[in-house]
This record gives sequence, C-alpha cells and structure tokens, in this order.
Amino acid sequence: MTIRTGQCLCGQARLAAEGEPIRIGICHCTDCRKESGSAFTFYAVWPSDRVRHTGQTTEHRGQHFCPHCGARLFGRDGDETEVKAGILSDAPTGLVPGYELWVKRREPWLRPIPGAEQFQENRPPRG
Repeated sequence: MTIRTGQCLCGQARLAAEGEPIRIGICHCTDCRKESGSAFTFYAVWPSDRVRHTGQTTEHRGQHFCPHCGARLFGRDGDETEVKAGILSDAPTGLVPGYELWVKRREPWLRPIPGAEQFQENRPPRG
C-alpha cells in the first residue's frame, strides 16, 4: 500500500496518508487564495481514517496548520481529510487534479487543466 508523507516547514508537524486519494483538485476560491497566499490551492482528499498526523497543529475554520511555522497542512470535513499537496515530501507528487473549483475566479493567465472537470463554484454535494 502506498503511504505518502509530508511535513510543515519547520518539521514539527508530520502527516502520513495511506493508499490513493479519493479525489484530487485545485480551488481558486477567495478563501483558498488567502489561505495559500497564491492563486489557488492544490489538494488531495483521503478518507479520514487513512490520514494520521503527529506534532501540534492549530485549527481555524476546519483547517489545521503548524502553530510554529504557520504552514497549512490539512482540513477535516466529516469522514474526509483534505491534505495540502504542497506539504508532501515527494515532489513532484504524481498527483493530477481531476477537477477545478471556483474557475470563475481563476486568473486569466492560468489555463484549465486538460481533462479536469471544471466547476464555476463548488462541486455538487456528493450523494
């Protein structure tokens, strides 16, 4: 079974995700832009029972980050954990986004990811 590991900038908080992610995406929404300090956030989602973390994290609105260096690590939403793909140790990760959210806020100089589903805002609720 594949295990992907990652850590914050200072190495105090670490994460391991088992198996392949449920889905991989990027988001151009205002919150993700502010949180990442960039034009979008790149993330992968695993079942929460497949993601473990060690070290101290602080949580704000469901997003966990290192209280020492400020690196964003993951967010939990029920039975799913959204891992910020930029924290993963192996780069490039080999993870390819299957969808883009909030494309109406995508910077005009960014092109759509070939083959990725495009959503003007959020994905429809899963059901």
